[in-house]
Amino acid sequence: MTKDVIALTERMPDPWAVLAGLLSGGPDKLVDTAGEDAVVRLCDEQGRPLVSVEAPLLVQVRGEAERLLGATPPPVPFWWTEARATTGVAEAERLAGTFAARLVSLTGGSAWPPEAARSLAVVASEGVGVAPPASAQPAVDVLTDKVAVVIQDRPVVAMTAWLADAFRAAAEGGLGLQVVSPAGTTLSPAVRGALSAWPSRWVVQDERDGYYDGLTGAVLAWRDGMFFPVAEPDSTDDDPRARVAASFQEGVTDSGERQLALTFRTVHPADDRLVLGGALEAVWRELTGEAPAGWGTAEPANLPWSLRRLTDVAFERAPEPTWVVVVGSPERPGLATVRVSRTKAGVEEEVTLAFGYGPDEEPPVDAVPRAAEVLATRHRLQSMLVQLRKARRDLAVPPRFEGPGVPLAFVLGAEEVRAMPGDRARKTPLDRAPVQLGPKSRPALYYPLPGDPSDLSGWQDFERLVRHLKGE
Repeated sequence: MTKDVIALTERMPDPWAVLAGLLSGGPDKLVDTAGEDAVVRLCDEQGRPLVSVEAPLLVQVRGEAERLLGATPPPVPFWWTEARATTGVAEAERLAGTFAARLVSLTGGSAWPPEAARSLAVVASEGVGVAPPASAQPAVDVLTDKVAVVIQDRPVVAMTAWLADAFRAAAEGGLGLQVVSPAGTTLSPAVRGALSAWPSRWVVQDERDGYYDGLTGAVLAWRDGMFFPVAEPDSTDDDPRARVAASFQEGVTDSGERQLALTFRTVHPADDRLVLGGALEAVWRELTGEAPAGWGTAEPANLPWSLRRLTDVAFERAPEPTWVVVVGSPERPGLATVRVSRTKAGVEEEVTLAFGYGPDEEPPVDAVPRAAEVLATRHRLQSMLVQLRKARRDLAVPPRFEGPGVPLAFVLGAEEVRAMPGDRARKTPLDRAPVQLGPKSRPALYYPLPGDPSDLSGWQDFERLVRHLKGE
């Protein structure tokens, strides 16, 4: 098990500041490196890590420390330095806290959590030992032949560089990843999609039921090397049903907050002149009147928004896919994940995007057709689904039931319309005819759907539409 301590500093921790922090266990504490020297570790006498320190990250995006930690950082730009302590040893957490405290005292700023970084004194750790690490990945706490388990004691489980590495290592090993967090923790939307494939799941600790799945509510128990749903007493093989945790079902009220969610895919010809991210920026501007604030290959999103830099990163990683997170300003919460990949069709961008609105704010539903037309006519849209959800303005995913969104519209790109036989794309089983987007000679089609949050029949219309378009 590990415990995170984070230093948010005004100045870059120079080598001397880092060295002073690393001497928090005394000058004879063993130090080694990992991750191509990007991670420095304080070790016990057998060389096993007590504390792992990641390279400082320059954060140039406003609001990320508030969003992910609930902390007040120095003004941007500031430096974000993470230390992970092995919590099986009390001294390890104190070492991490002293490391962060020394870093802050030398470079200015603050630490999270504040209570972990109150002492600058050397931590007595002679003779302290730890159990062998579960894996070569410092973020993995338990490793079995089925899953890797990561314990995250943070306000928001985010797609940090640590967690992204754990997801990557688990996938390469053919394992699921199960993230365990205490009650009251929320999930970043950037992590939610990565936990959708079984047996990966979000495991929430609970006083009454022990553990439950934060996304489905299923009560969980550790069995055969993984967290597994606990069946209802009357469950059968023909009708399998899991118990649902009481905590998951409590506090489900309509606060008036809403999310406007869009999922779309664009396909571009592979070309040296191609600039990525333009489709996302176009939609962002249509719906908010401004460009995204920042992006990064992990959370916190640390870089100012830049189409060119995003494109450069994707081209450097090709033909491997590139995953990035994009965020908006604190005044207009917005978060997107973008996956760029090379396929036979060209370069694909798969985007999942959501904006949050308070009870006194109206989601810009009227702007959705304009955003769809921009995508269809300028950015080679393949398809898009737009939903309205009863969900939190800050976009955080709570470990309790949230009603499903309702579909507002589905959009089919011009090439997909053109590839369908006859008038199938235009003559649908829906009451409302599709709206043409773009030139009549090569139109995309916008299919309006009910979009009433109190009426889930919109999903039935959407399923009928999709079956029709597939020719079923």
